[in-house]
Amino acid sequence: MNALNGPEAALLARMYSAIGCPFLDAVFSTVTRLGDYGWFWILTAAVLLAVPGTRKIGFQMGLALIFGALICNVGLKNLTLRIRPYLFDPSVKLLVPPDSYYSFPSGHAAVSFEGAVTIFRYSRKWGIAALVLAVVIAFSRLYIRVHYPTDVLAGAVIGTLCAFAAGKAADRIFARFRKKEAE
Repeated sequence: MNALNGPEAALLARMYSAIGCPFLDAVFSTVTRLGDYGWFWILTAAVLLAVPGTRKIGFQMGLALIFGALICNVGLKNLTLRIRPYLFDPSVKLLVPPDSYYSFPSGHAAVSFEGAVTIFRYSRKWGIAALVLAVVIAFSRLYIRVHYPTDVLAGAVIGTLCAFAAGKAADRIFARFRKKEAE
């Protein structure tokens, strides 16, 4: 994994030199905060859980967020120990405070796709908006150079898989409750 650091850091540097500007610095430094600690997606899940007509979506999103946190933050980050791009290339000017966690996979990408894919499974209209937001948050991690492309890609894939796994789990749990209520 760490053998990829050099080529991926060079790719990030080329990307930033091609499109980097103060306006995008401000935009992506702000957008990326929506993924900090998953707060935006946790709040979304809580709101969905509180509304009677969307409780199943909120429950499923909560499960997906838990699955993702365990896989990414507890598991993979501590197994791979991949350093962040700004540590690999100290010439990177950080646009956000440094993160104390390892780089692989991107938790911001994972949590964003966990939330967005969950919403998409129930509503194409809101799901497309959520997926656009997830992609923008994931891209922000590349733009501000706190993650490598493979970190973000892995986070998006893991987030998507967690959303589908949580969907299956939520379906089973809700089916059991319906069965018990019918008895």
